[in-house]
Amino acid sequence: MRSQETGPGDGGAYSSPLTPDSSLLSRAVAAYLGLALGDALGATVEFMTPREIAARHRVHDRIVGGGWLNLPAGQVTDDTTMALALGRSILEAGGVDAHAAARAFDAWMRGKPVDIGNTVRRGLLTFRKTGCPVMPESEHDAGNGAAMRLLPVALATFGRSEAEVAAACRAQAHVTHHNALSDAACVTLALMVQDALAGFDKNALLHGRAHPLAARHPQFTFRAVKQVGNPSGYVADTLVAVFQAFFDTDSFAECLVDVVNRGGDADTTGAIAGMLAGALYGMEALPRHWLHALDPQVRSACADQARALLDLAVRSSPQ
Repeated sequence: MRSQETGPGDGGAYSSPLTPDSSLLSRAVAAYLGLALGDALGATVEFMTPREIAARHRVHDRIVGGGWLNLPAGQVTDDTTMALALGRSILEAGGVDAHAAARAFDAWMRGKPVDIGNTVRRGLLTFRKTGCPVMPESEHDAGNGAAMRLLPVALATFGRSEAEVAAACRAQAHVTHHNALSDAACVTLALMVQDALAGFDKNALLHGRAHPLAARHPQFTFRAVKQVGNPSGYVADTLVAVFQAFFDTDSFAECLVDVVNRGGDADTTGAIAGMLAGALYGMEALPRHWLHALDPQVRSACADQARALLDLAVRSSPQ
């Protein structure tokens, strides 16, 4: 794991062999369950405005299903199911592989998921025709679809260099989203998750990852703008809302309730905020009543895959 002697983003080396200690495993499982919890919580209010949410729920803070997809309570959307598909491809291939990811995503789409984004659909239809797992670069593909599913990459590459993590993030992203802002968001989120798993605190994530991202790409500036409500699927809108909620709250539950009550693409903002907050706060912070409300098969799949991906990282990490 990352040395506590150096901060994130400074190029510091790993000072000790990667070992799957109980704290690391707990945080990894919490990150994956956090993704699913944020997805399930946010799906209820997806595409609603903050005013509509307040009128119907006052404060939306329970996993009750419904929403525009009319989901059963505890069911998740494409955010979680795409992540699980990507994770399976990584485990089967023994690492992040673009072709394996594309085939897994294609199989996922053939399974008729409850929801699928337009950019994702277009990329997978292109893969079916061409067999190429890399979409042409496009300024129009700056959606959040690659960022919402990247957690398995962060877990599988834990202990690797930042360059290797970045390459793995782009490999899965470019199957559907080949865009500089999407890439930047994916890499930053993966490194933030890894820093949190390694025990860095929120202040280190703020100054070591979030602020440098905004310095490189001002679209991600979140401190000098008013609170984002009704965030769209544009990846910069998504991350600004997530960062505001993540850095301005003090618990897992507060973070998720804050971000999903902003409405808009709430399942995705909830999922991304959930994986970050889960990695930071750990299993003890996840509300028991939310975990009990989550679909049991999803809960089990997320926890099992988190453990398997971290084990892969340990076995493949340079010693």
